[in-house]
Amino acid sequence: MDNKVYYGEYSLKHWIDLILKGNIVLPPYQRYFVWDEDKVQKIIEAFKKRQFVPPIIIGAYKENNNQNLILDGQQRLTSILLAYLGLFPDPKIYKATIDKMSDENDDETDDIKDELDNVLSWKFDELLKKGKNKTDILKNIVVGNYKIIDLRIDDNFLEKTFLGFSYLVPNTADTMQQQQYYSTVFRSINIGGKPLTPQESRESLYFFNKDMAQFFNPDFFKIFTIKINEKLDFVRYLSLLSQYKKNNNANKIAKYFSGKGKMEEYYEEFIYSIVGEKNSTMFVNFDEIFSDNNYDLHFNLLKNSADLLDIPKQYSSIIDSDIFLFGLIYQIVFENKTIDDTKKDEIKRLLDSKIIELKRDTSHTKSPAALKYLRNRINTSIEIYKQYTI
Repeated sequence: MDNKVYYGEYSLKHWIDLILKGNIVLPPYQRYFVWDEDKVQKIIEAFKKRQFVPPIIIGAYKENNNQNLILDGQQRLTSILLAYLGLFPDPKIYKATIDKMSDENDDETDDIKDELDNVLSWKFDELLKKGKNKTDILKNIVVGNYKIIDLRIDDNFLEKTFLGFSYLVPNTADTMQQQQYYSTVFRSINIGGKPLTPQESRESLYFFNKDMAQFFNPDFFKIFTIKINEKLDFVRYLSLLSQYKKNNNANKIAKYFSGKGKMEEYYEEFIYSIVGEKNSTMFVNFDEIFSDNNYDLHFNLLKNSADLLDIPKQYSSIIDSDIFLFGLIYQIVFENKTIDDTKKDEIKRLLDSKIIELKRDTSHTKSPAALKYLRNRINTSIEIYKQYTI
């Protein structure tokens, strides 16, 4: 039998109830809520004017229990929920609250952040942790965490306004096959509004093998950013260093992948080789580095070393982040070695000096993604850290 697709529509009130009761959920690879307040206002106005709003795509998923995954429409559904609650996760409000509370309680900044929902990487799941109805959610949010909004909607509007859906039901009970099916669906959907970045789109591939999702996108690495809140891509570092390990040098890294969009194909080949979807002779064998799929030990050592060495978490350019991170990740994750943290000041001076030297080359700063410069950074960073391995 073929996969099934069903069609229909629900009132906005029913959609809200489905969210609050957990009857529809976001799959882990869905990106954060990215719409601004103006976008939320516009979609509510579209409903009020009876204009067309694209339907939601939901997928049935069976593992230990039955779930309904939101495959497309997170931004629309979240906007409806926010309008109903009268809240908006505004970054300016969030940052202002942190700054104010930090000034008043300088020694308790980390504790303050723990009390607040991080609206810079926010999904509606954060609200569901506070309650399953409007009263409980509003009672439990921290003052100053969200902006209060009023889009002038009432229960009558929510009950008499409808939004359509497509409901996908794969013809398989096999967990892996379902994950692969939905990963493929997610990547093929032509999402309206703000486009997915290549990295966001690629994240669905991690769930071809759900047990490996933390390998590709570990929690500890999510705090590493470049420029303004742009997360660094851990898969980029893993794939490039995996080929370095295979060849024992950077000279041929990504040799046939220069050109627009080609590096994304490179990262995908690495991912497929790990999840078992396709074989690749380009990268070192996964089992050769992580026996019994045990990568947690390596990653814990990497996290601890980054903390002990005071490795920066925010960078102004990819040149800075590459020099600091390539060698560190390679020596710990791929060579299973330890960096001498008693020499952290000396290491940092060397790294900073090399960054300054590279940035003097205007061609490098203008085209840091060029393979010759990328390979240079990989070799340089690895050689620096190699001097301090234990």
